[in-house]
Amino acid sequence: MAEERRTLASIADLLPTGGSGAPLPFDGAIFDFDDTIALSGPIWHTVDTMFFERRGLPLEPDVPARLAALGFREGAEFVIGRYGFSETPQEIMDEWNELGSELYRENVALRPGVEAYLTALREAGVPVALATTNHPDVLSALAPRIDVDALFDTVVTSVDVSVPKDEPDIYLEAARRIATAPRRTVVFEDIPFGLEAAHRAGFLTVGVISGDVNQDVEAVRAAADLLIDGWEALGNPCGLPEA
Repeated sequence: MAEERRTLASIADLLPTGGSGAPLPFDGAIFDFDDTIALSGPIWHTVDTMFFERRGLPLEPDVPARLAALGFREGAEFVIGRYGFSETPQEIMDEWNELGSELYRENVALRPGVEAYLTALREAGVPVALATTNHPDVLSALAPRIDVDALFDTVVTSVDVSVPKDEPDIYLEAARRIATAPRRTVVFEDIPFGLEAAHRAGFLTVGVISGDVNQDVEAVRAAADLLIDGWEALGNPCGLPEA
């Protein structure tokens, strides 16, 4: 008989030290990047604004949230289909990556408490993976201020998995690389689509309140086993969704 999927009852279940004293309910952890562990949401809003300004168009209110939920290729296909742009998806992705890299270089920082939590997990023997739809060139623009490769045991990007986060492929690939089963792996995300996909694949899920005005916090709450508000002392547990 298959083992029943476990859940996360409180913030103590996330603490490798100083928690309830019980063994962690997970063997590995997977983290999203933008807004989940990094103060980068405004960067992509700026990219979106610049992209449409170059074309003499306003940034419509629903577009940032739509693009945040899609991978780069799917996002490029979305704007081409919606606005009839003549560029290819690759040309649009290249433009986004160029703009993002320029802005990341000087303007992105990790959220307070993230690095300490990653270190605590690794010291406790819990492997950690990054799962992001960002292009590797965008992440590399953070160096030398932030060494992403040094923070994680593995990094999975849009180059490795082309499917958007409404499917669990990127989380499954990250779990494969750190050799943990989904039911024994926790996914930290700020996007409902990602949390829902991870949950369907059997992962434990933690929703992270990002502070982004476009985030649907109630949708994040409903999709996650546990909701946290920030990373200092792992933020504040905000309760489980109703059964």
